[in-house]
Amino acid sequence: MPTAAKTDDVIIIGGGPVGLCLALQLAGHGLSIRVIEKEQGIEEDLRASTFHPPTMDMLAPSGVTDELIADGLPCPTWQIRLHPSGDRAVFDLSVLSDHTAYPFRLQCEQWKLARALHRRVAALPNVQVMFGADAQDIAQDDTGVTVTVEIGGERQTFRAPYLAGCDGARSVVRKSLGLEFTGLTYPETTLLATTLFPFEDYLEGLSNVSYCWRDRGGNFSLLKVPGRWRVSIYPEEGLSIEEQITPEALNASLQEIIPRSEPYEVMERRPYRVHMRIVSNYRAGRVLLAGDAAHLNSPSGGMGLNGGLHDAFELARALAAVLIDGADDSRLDLYDRRRRPIARDEILAQADRNRARMRERDPEKRRELLAGLQAITSDRVRMRDYLYKSSMLDGLKRAAAID
Repeated sequence: MPTAAKTDDVIIIGGGPVGLCLALQLAGHGLSIRVIEKEQGIEEDLRASTFHPPTMDMLAPSGVTDELIADGLPCPTWQIRLHPSGDRAVFDLSVLSDHTAYPFRLQCEQWKLARALHRRVAALPNVQVMFGADAQDIAQDDTGVTVTVEIGGERQTFRAPYLAGCDGARSVVRKSLGLEFTGLTYPETTLLATTLFPFEDYLEGLSNVSYCWRDRGGNFSLLKVPGRWRVSIYPEEGLSIEEQITPEALNASLQEIIPRSEPYEVMERRPYRVHMRIVSNYRAGRVLLAGDAAHLNSPSGGMGLNGGLHDAFELARALAAVLIDGADDSRLDLYDRRRRPIARDEILAQADRNRARMRERDPEKRRELLAGLQAITSDRVRMRDYLYKSSMLDGLKRAAAID
């Protein structure tokens, strides 16, 4: 039998960066928060690594941004290039200095953000983070939401006026609501590997974030994090993922980037499928969704994690308005109106365009695409406008104007 329900102001399912960010923001308003996470702790696995300028602006008041910068790599430029010729379009984020305190991309592993957030919420008396807690039953009524959780072989029940589902792509919360996750899964599986090899010593003018077309028709990306490069390899058609994820196959793929007499040392490797999906509403009664539980997109452009964190800040404002300021419950609908269209029309659509551009295989069309990008980067006004949008500043401005 479950234990008697314990009451909080907000229950958050999912203790990743989005859930912990939401918890920190809500706790700052004095609300009592419970975070329920199925995993035993924060996992140091291969996930997102790019932080855009407005995200760092948002995280700065908590001190998280300074910590991430100290543990990461500020990247003043990013580029799209032809390989091996090295022809490239280089985007200089310094043109955004009038719009953000952080005119650069930051390369830093997602788990470092999660740890920084967890340290802060763990020190607060009004936040309870439960790792190894499996949310199994979620039910809502006119006054609140009840969650039954299995932890340590025992079942406990918790209750709060509102619940936030921040539990990722396989969201238990979304599934419990029966919400359709519309969209598609791209046909290809991407291979991600990390290596200590110093690509910057062999590829002239390489940025820490570089998206590359290979001369024989494929493409890859190089994203540097402290101490290593993350290489996204788009697999050959006609071969299984099992065949291409082996150390030998990954070495062969890396040899095509920079041939060398000795094999590459691959530190980590994993395949992942890429999706473009979104729910029809971020709110279902007293339950709200944020991050990957609400929307999934191609990682091209590094907008997924950033968009989820932007969700968390907007959702925290909405919940605080209702629970602290006494706003009508309909205030929560504004969260959906501000975030879902931006995810659909900005994040998902832009990530899809980025993916389509890099999947282009025709050499002449690639040259045309590169020439168009170089025309943008040669004009600082056009480059500023382009980066204002691709760095997610425009979407946030548009969202803030929605009422």
